[in-house]
Amino acid sequence: MLSLPHLWSHLVDWLSNHAVTPALDLLHLGKLSGDPRDIAASLLIAALQISIIGFIFRPLETFLPAEKWADRKLTLVDRNYTVMMLVGIFPLFTYLILMPFSNLLGGGGADTTSTGSPLALTTLVPWFNGHPYLLFATYYVVYDFVYYWMHRTQHALPWWWALHSMHHSTRQMSCWTNDRGNLIDGFIQSMILAVVGLAMGVDPDEFAWLMLLGELVQNLSHTNTRLGFGRLFERLLVDPKFHRLHHMLVDPERPGLHNCNFGQVFSIWDVIFGTALYGEPPRPTGVGDPVVDADNNYGLLGLHWASTKRFLCTVRRLDGWRPGEVAFDPVSLRPVPVDQLDLHALAHHLPGAPAAPATSAAMDDAAVEESATA
Repeated sequence: MLSLPHLWSHLVDWLSNHAVTPALDLLHLGKLSGDPRDIAASLLIAALQISIIGFIFRPLETFLPAEKWADRKLTLVDRNYTVMMLVGIFPLFTYLILMPFSNLLGGGGADTTSTGSPLALTTLVPWFNGHPYLLFATYYVVYDFVYYWMHRTQHALPWWWALHSMHHSTRQMSCWTNDRGNLIDGFIQSMILAVVGLAMGVDPDEFAWLMLLGELVQNLSHTNTRLGFGRLFERLLVDPKFHRLHHMLVDPERPGLHNCNFGQVFSIWDVIFGTALYGEPPRPTGVGDPVVDADNNYGLLGLHWASTKRFLCTVRRLDGWRPGEVAFDPVSLRPVPVDQLDLHALAHHLPGAPAAPATSAAMDDAAVEESATA
Protein backbone atom coordinates (compact mmCIF):
# COMPACT_ATOMS: atom_id res chain seq x y z
CA MET A 1 0.00 0.00 0.00
CA LEU A 2 1.38 3.40 -1.00
CA SER A 3 2.06 5.95 1.71
CA LEU A 4 0.81 9.49 1.18
CA PRO A 5 4.27 10.86 0.21
CA HIS A 6 4.74 8.03 -2.31
CA LEU A 7 1.22 8.47 -3.67
CA TRP A 8 1.83 12.21 -4.04
CA SER A 9 5.12 11.60 -5.85
CA HIS A 10 3.44 9.08 -8.15
CA LEU A 11 0.68 11.56 -9.04
CA VAL A 12 3.23 14.32 -9.71
CA ASP A 13 5.25 12.02 -11.98
CA TRP A 14 2.17 10.85 -13.87
CA LEU A 15 0.86 14.39 -14.47
CA SER A 16 4.31 15.63 -15.42
CA ASN A 17 4.94 12.86 -17.95
CA HIS A 18 1.47 12.70 -19.51
CA ALA A 19 0.33 16.33 -19.52
CA VAL A 20 2.86 18.96 -18.45
CA THR A 21 5.91 17.87 -20.44
CA PRO A 22 3.96 17.39 -23.71
CA ALA A 23 2.34 20.82 -23.24
CA LEU A 24 5.69 22.50 -22.59
CA ASP A 25 7.19 20.82 -25.67
CA LEU A 26 4.25 21.99 -27.75
CA LEU A 27 4.89 25.57 -26.54
CA HIS A 28 8.67 25.19 -27.08
CA LEU A 29 9.31 25.75 -23.37
CA GLY A 30 10.60 22.27 -22.60
CA LYS A 31 14.29 23.21 -22.78
CA LEU A 32 14.12 25.83 -20.04
CA SER A 33 15.81 25.21 -16.69
CA GLY A 34 12.69 24.65 -14.63
CA ASP A 35 11.57 21.15 -13.68
CA PRO A 36 8.21 20.11 -15.26
CA ARG A 37 7.44 18.30 -12.00
CA ASP A 38 7.19 21.72 -10.34
CA ILE A 39 4.30 22.64 -12.62
CA ALA A 40 2.69 19.25 -12.03
CA ALA A 41 2.99 19.68 -8.26
CA SER A 42 1.61 23.23 -8.49
CA LEU A 43 -1.39 22.02 -10.51
CA LEU A 44 -2.17 19.26 -8.01
CA ILE A 45 -1.83 21.68 -5.11
CA ALA A 46 -4.08 24.13 -6.97
CA ALA A 47 -6.72 21.45 -7.48
CA LEU A 48 -6.58 20.63 -3.77
CA GLN A 49 -6.81 24.28 -2.78
CA ILE A 50 -9.73 25.06 -5.11
CA SER A 51 -11.58 21.98 -3.84
CA ILE A 52 -11.16 23.05 -0.21
CA ILE A 53 -12.30 26.59 -1.02
CA GLY A 54 -15.31 25.44 -3.03
CA PHE A 55 -16.53 22.56 -0.87
CA ILE A 56 -15.63 23.77 2.65
CA PHE A 57 -15.12 27.54 2.79
CA ARG A 58 -17.82 28.54 0.30
CA PRO A 59 -20.65 26.78 2.22
CA LEU A 60 -19.63 28.71 5.35
CA GLU A 61 -20.64 31.90 3.54
CA THR A 62 -24.10 30.46 3.03
CA PHE A 63 -24.74 29.07 6.51
CA LEU A 64 -22.67 31.44 8.71
CA PRO A 65 -22.38 34.72 6.78
CA ALA A 66 -20.77 37.75 8.39
CA GLU A 67 -22.53 39.98 5.87
CA LYS A 68 -25.61 39.12 3.80
CA TRP A 69 -25.59 40.16 0.15
CA ALA A 70 -28.52 40.43 -2.25
CA ASP A 71 -26.27 38.89 -4.90
CA ARG A 72 -22.65 37.79 -5.24
CA LYS A 73 -21.80 39.38 -8.58
CA LEU A 74 -18.76 41.25 -7.23
CA THR A 75 -17.22 37.96 -6.10
CA LEU A 76 -17.22 36.49 -9.62
CA VAL A 77 -14.13 38.34 -10.78
CA ASP A 78 -12.26 37.12 -7.69
CA ARG A 79 -13.36 33.53 -8.27
CA ASN A 80 -12.28 33.61 -11.91
CA TYR A 81 -9.00 35.25 -10.99
CA THR A 82 -8.31 32.65 -8.30
CA VAL A 83 -8.77 29.78 -10.75
CA MET A 84 -6.63 31.53 -13.36
CA MET A 85 -3.85 32.22 -10.84
CA LEU A 86 -3.77 28.76 -9.30
CA VAL A 87 -4.19 26.69 -12.45
CA GLY A 88 -2.28 28.89 -14.91
CA ILE A 89 -0.18 31.82 -13.81
CA PHE A 90 1.41 30.53 -10.61
CA PRO A 91 2.51 27.09 -11.94
CA LEU A 92 4.07 28.72 -15.02
CA PHE A 93 5.65 31.43 -12.87
CA THR A 94 7.15 28.73 -10.67
CA TYR A 95 8.59 26.93 -13.69
CA LEU A 96 9.90 29.97 -15.58
CA ILE A 97 11.13 32.15 -12.69
CA LEU A 98 11.14 30.73 -9.17
CA MET A 99 12.90 27.44 -9.85
CA PRO A 100 15.50 28.89 -12.25
CA PHE A 101 16.05 31.62 -9.67
CA SER A 102 16.55 28.93 -7.04
CA ASN A 103 19.08 27.16 -9.26
CA LEU A 104 20.92 30.43 -9.85
CA LEU A 105 21.33 31.13 -6.13
CA GLY A 106 21.80 27.52 -5.12
CA GLY A 107 24.69 25.25 -5.94
CA GLY A 108 27.00 23.56 -3.50
CA GLY A 109 26.15 22.05 -0.20
CA ALA A 110 23.61 19.59 -1.55
CA ASP A 111 24.61 17.19 1.21
CA THR A 112 23.04 19.62 3.68
CA THR A 113 20.42 21.51 1.71
CA SER A 114 19.33 21.58 -1.92
CA THR A 115 19.75 25.38 -2.08
CA GLY A 116 23.33 25.40 -0.81
CA SER A 117 22.67 28.44 1.37
CA PRO A 118 25.24 29.10 4.13
CA LEU A 119 22.34 30.43 6.23
CA ALA A 120 20.31 27.22 5.90
CA LEU A 121 18.79 26.19 9.21
CA THR A 122 20.17 22.68 8.84
CA THR A 123 23.64 24.18 8.44
CA LEU A 124 23.36 26.54 11.39
CA VAL A 125 21.61 23.93 13.57
CA PRO A 126 22.49 20.40 12.34
CA TRP A 127 20.11 18.98 14.98
CA PHE A 128 17.25 19.88 12.62
CA ASN A 129 18.39 17.20 10.15
CA GLY A 130 16.97 14.54 12.43
CA HIS A 131 13.73 16.40 13.20
CA PRO A 132 12.06 17.25 9.86
CA TYR A 133 8.69 18.24 11.32
CA LEU A 134 10.23 20.70 13.77
CA LEU A 135 12.36 22.01 10.92
CA PHE A 136 9.24 22.58 8.80
CA ALA A 137 7.49 24.31 11.71
CA THR A 138 10.50 26.60 12.17
CA TYR A 139 10.50 27.39 8.47
CA TYR A 140 6.87 28.39 8.76
CA VAL A 141 7.34 30.65 11.76
CA VAL A 142 10.13 32.55 9.98
CA TYR A 143 8.15 32.66 6.73
CA ASP A 144 5.08 34.05 8.49
CA PHE A 145 7.11 36.61 10.44
CA VAL A 146 8.56 37.94 7.17
CA TYR A 147 5.09 38.02 5.64
CA TYR A 148 3.74 40.10 8.56
CA TRP A 149 6.34 42.84 8.03
CA MET A 150 6.02 42.67 4.27
CA HIS A 151 2.27 43.16 4.62
CA ARG A 152 2.73 46.17 6.87
CA THR A 153 5.10 47.64 4.28
CA GLN A 154 2.48 47.15 1.58
CA HIS A 155 0.25 49.50 3.51
CA ALA A 156 2.99 51.94 4.51
CA LEU A 157 4.73 52.66 1.17
CA PRO A 158 2.44 54.64 -1.19
CA TRP A 159 3.74 52.99 -4.37
CA TRP A 160 3.20 49.52 -2.89
CA TRP A 161 -0.21 50.52 -1.56
CA ALA A 162 -1.09 51.63 -5.10
CA LEU A 163 -0.75 47.96 -6.08
CA HIS A 164 -2.02 46.33 -2.89
CA SER A 165 -5.12 48.53 -2.82
CA MET A 166 -6.52 46.38 -5.64
CA HIS A 167 -6.76 43.55 -3.11
CA HIS A 168 -8.65 45.74 -0.64
CA SER A 169 -10.97 47.41 -3.13
CA THR A 170 -13.53 44.60 -3.31
CA ARG A 171 -16.81 45.44 -1.56
CA GLN A 172 -17.70 41.75 -1.21
CA MET A 173 -14.79 40.05 0.53
CA SER A 174 -15.22 36.31 0.10
CA CYS A 175 -13.38 33.00 0.13
CA TRP A 176 -12.14 33.87 -3.39
CA THR A 177 -10.65 37.26 -2.45
CA ASN A 178 -7.25 36.11 -1.24
CA ASP A 179 -5.74 35.80 -4.72
CA ARG A 180 -7.18 39.12 -5.91
CA GLY A 181 -4.07 41.19 -6.45
CA ASN A 182 -1.99 42.96 -9.05
CA LEU A 183 0.50 40.65 -10.76
CA ILE A 184 3.33 43.09 -10.08
CA ASP A 185 2.46 42.96 -6.39
CA GLY A 186 2.36 39.17 -6.54
CA PHE A 187 5.75 39.05 -8.25
CA ILE A 188 7.35 41.25 -5.58
CA GLN A 189 5.86 39.17 -2.77
CA SER A 190 6.88 35.87 -4.38
CA MET A 191 10.47 37.01 -4.91
CA ILE A 192 10.82 38.23 -1.32
CA LEU A 193 9.41 35.00 0.10
CA ALA A 194 11.44 32.89 -2.32
CA VAL A 195 14.67 34.63 -1.25
CA VAL A 196 13.82 34.00 2.40
CA GLY A 197 13.04 30.36 1.61
CA LEU A 198 16.30 29.92 -0.29
CA ALA A 199 18.28 31.55 2.51
CA MET A 200 16.71 29.16 5.05
CA GLY A 201 17.47 26.19 2.80
CA VAL A 202 13.85 25.29 2.07
CA ASP A 203 13.58 22.61 -0.63
CA PRO A 204 11.21 23.35 -3.55
CA ASP A 205 8.69 20.72 -2.41
CA GLU A 206 8.71 22.10 1.14
CA PHE A 207 8.29 25.65 -0.19
CA ALA A 208 5.22 24.54 -2.17
CA TRP A 209 3.61 23.16 0.98
CA LEU A 210 4.56 26.28 2.95
CA MET A 211 2.76 28.33 0.32
CA LEU A 212 -0.27 26.01 0.33
CA LEU A 213 -0.72 26.19 4.10
CA GLY A 214 -0.40 29.96 4.07
CA GLU A 215 -2.80 30.30 1.16
CA LEU A 216 -5.44 28.03 2.70
CA VAL A 217 -5.40 29.97 5.96
CA GLN A 218 -5.76 33.19 3.97
CA ASN A 219 -8.59 31.73 1.89
CA LEU A 220 -10.37 30.91 5.13
CA SER A 221 -9.60 34.28 6.75
CA HIS A 222 -11.08 36.15 3.76
CA THR A 223 -14.26 34.05 3.85
CA ASN A 224 -17.46 36.00 4.48
CA THR A 225 -18.29 34.19 7.70
CA ARG A 226 -18.61 35.09 11.35
CA LEU A 227 -16.52 32.07 12.31
CA GLY A 228 -13.98 32.64 15.09
CA PHE A 229 -11.43 30.48 16.90
CA GLY A 230 -12.33 31.46 20.47
CA ARG A 231 -10.70 33.74 23.02
CA LEU A 232 -7.51 31.70 23.31
CA PHE A 233 -6.76 30.56 19.77
CA GLU A 234 -7.71 33.89 18.18
CA ARG A 235 -4.63 35.29 19.95
CA LEU A 236 -2.47 32.76 18.13
CA LEU A 237 -4.08 32.18 14.72
CA VAL A 238 -5.81 34.44 12.20
CA ASP A 239 -9.52 33.67 11.88
CA PRO A 240 -12.16 35.25 9.57
CA LYS A 241 -13.44 37.66 12.25
CA PHE A 242 -9.90 38.87 12.93
CA HIS A 243 -8.93 39.44 9.30
CA ARG A 244 -12.26 41.01 8.36
CA LEU A 245 -11.37 43.97 10.60
CA HIS A 246 -8.22 44.45 8.53
CA HIS A 247 -10.43 44.96 5.45
CA MET A 248 -13.02 47.19 7.12
CA LEU A 249 -14.07 50.57 5.79
CA VAL A 250 -12.51 53.48 7.65
CA ASP A 251 -14.39 54.84 10.66
CA PRO A 252 -14.28 58.69 10.52
CA GLU A 253 -14.72 58.81 14.30
CA ARG A 254 -11.74 56.48 14.83
CA PRO A 255 -9.65 56.99 11.70
CA GLY A 256 -6.75 54.77 12.75
CA LEU A 257 -8.86 51.78 13.76
CA HIS A 258 -8.39 49.94 10.48
CA ASN A 259 -4.58 49.85 10.82
CA CYS A 260 -4.73 46.43 12.38
CA ASN A 261 -4.53 42.66 11.99
CA PHE A 262 -1.78 42.30 9.39
CA GLY A 263 -0.92 38.68 10.22
CA GLN A 264 -1.17 35.97 7.59
CA VAL A 265 -1.42 32.80 9.70
CA PHE A 266 -0.21 33.74 13.18
CA SER A 267 -2.05 36.61 14.85
CA ILE A 268 0.57 36.54 17.59
CA TRP A 269 2.69 38.97 15.55
CA ASP A 270 -0.10 41.56 15.76
CA VAL A 271 -0.36 40.93 19.50
CA ILE A 272 3.39 41.33 20.01
CA PHE A 273 3.77 44.45 17.86
CA GLY A 274 0.58 46.19 18.99
CA THR A 275 -1.50 45.95 15.80
CA ALA A 276 -4.09 43.42 17.00
CA LEU A 277 -7.74 44.49 17.22
CA TYR A 278 -10.42 42.35 18.87
CA GLY A 279 -13.94 42.82 20.14
CA GLU A 280 -15.29 44.91 17.26
CA PRO A 281 -18.54 43.87 15.53
CA PRO A 282 -18.39 42.80 11.86
CA ARG A 283 -18.00 45.80 9.57
CA PRO A 284 -18.50 46.38 5.85
CA THR A 285 -15.35 45.86 3.81
CA GLY A 286 -13.84 47.82 0.94
CA VAL A 287 -12.28 51.24 0.52
CA GLY A 288 -13.82 54.71 0.66
CA ASP A 289 -11.49 56.34 -1.84
CA PRO A 290 -13.51 56.57 -5.09
CA VAL A 291 -10.32 56.17 -7.12
CA VAL A 292 -9.71 52.70 -5.69
CA ASP A 293 -13.36 51.83 -5.11
CA ALA A 294 -13.84 52.20 -8.86
CA ASP A 295 -11.95 48.90 -9.22
CA ASN A 296 -15.31 47.24 -8.61
CA ASN A 297 -16.48 48.50 -12.02
CA TYR A 298 -13.85 46.52 -13.92
CA GLY A 299 -13.10 42.98 -14.99
CA LEU A 300 -9.71 41.27 -14.66
CA LEU A 301 -7.90 43.39 -17.24
CA GLY A 302 -9.46 46.63 -16.04
CA LEU A 303 -8.52 45.87 -12.43
CA HIS A 304 -4.89 45.37 -13.36
CA TRP A 305 -4.73 48.40 -15.59
CA ALA A 306 -6.27 50.68 -12.95
CA SER A 307 -3.95 49.52 -10.16
CA THR A 308 -0.91 49.53 -12.47
CA LYS A 309 -1.66 53.14 -13.43
CA ARG A 310 -1.78 54.07 -9.75
CA PHE A 311 1.56 52.34 -9.28
CA LEU A 312 3.25 53.97 -12.28
CA CYS A 313 2.04 57.43 -11.27
CA THR A 314 3.21 56.92 -7.67
CA VAL A 315 6.49 55.03 -7.88
CA ARG A 316 8.18 57.80 -9.89
CA ARG A 317 7.37 60.46 -7.30
CA LEU A 318 9.42 61.22 -4.23
CA ASP A 319 6.28 61.26 -2.09
CA GLY A 320 5.50 57.80 -3.44
CA TRP A 321 8.41 56.54 -1.31
CA ARG A 322 7.52 58.53 1.80
CA PRO A 323 5.92 56.14 4.35
CA GLY A 324 2.39 56.94 5.42
CA GLU A 325 -1.26 56.35 4.61
CA VAL A 326 -2.35 57.86 1.34
CA ALA A 327 -5.25 58.14 -1.04
CA PHE A 328 -4.98 59.04 -4.72
CA ASP A 329 -5.82 62.25 -6.51
CA PRO A 330 -8.53 61.45 -9.09
CA VAL A 331 -6.78 63.35 -11.89
CA SER A 332 -3.03 62.96 -11.41
CA LEU A 333 -3.20 59.83 -9.22
CA ARG A 334 -0.57 61.41 -6.98
CA PRO A 335 -0.56 60.10 -3.39
CA VAL A 336 -2.45 62.33 -0.95
CA PRO A 337 -1.63 61.90 2.76
CA VAL A 338 -4.69 60.79 4.68
CA ASP A 339 -4.14 63.30 7.46
CA GLN A 340 -4.79 66.10 4.95
CA LEU A 341 -8.29 64.84 4.19
CA ASP A 342 -11.67 65.09 5.88
CA LEU A 343 -13.03 61.58 6.35
CA HIS A 344 -16.43 62.86 7.45
CA ALA A 345 -16.94 64.26 3.95
CA LEU A 346 -17.43 60.69 2.80
CA ALA A 347 -19.91 59.62 5.47
CA HIS A 348 -22.55 59.24 2.76
CA HIS A 349 -20.31 56.96 0.71
CA LEU A 350 -21.96 53.70 1.80
CA PRO A 351 -20.42 50.28 1.10
CA GLY A 352 -21.37 49.21 -2.37
CA ALA A 353 -22.70 52.61 -3.33
CA PRO A 354 -21.38 54.46 -6.39
CA ALA A 355 -18.33 56.62 -5.92
CA ALA A 356 -18.82 60.12 -4.58
CA PRO A 357 -19.20 63.02 -7.06
CA ALA A 358 -15.91 64.08 -8.55
CA THR A 359 -15.53 67.44 -6.83
CA SER A 360 -11.95 68.27 -5.99
CA ALA A 361 -12.34 68.26 -2.22
CA ALA A 362 -14.69 65.31 -2.12
CA MET A 363 -12.46 63.22 -4.33
CA ASP A 364 -9.41 63.97 -2.23
CA ASP A 365 -11.35 62.99 0.87
CA ALA A 366 -12.55 59.90 -0.91
CA ALA A 367 -9.04 59.02 -1.77
CA VAL A 368 -8.03 59.30 1.82
CA GLU A 369 -10.76 57.05 2.98
CA GLU A 370 -9.67 54.37 0.61
CA SER A 371 -6.19 54.48 1.92
CA ALA A 372 -7.50 54.22 5.40
CA THR A 373 -9.72 51.38 4.39
CA ALA A 374 -6.70 49.59 3.12
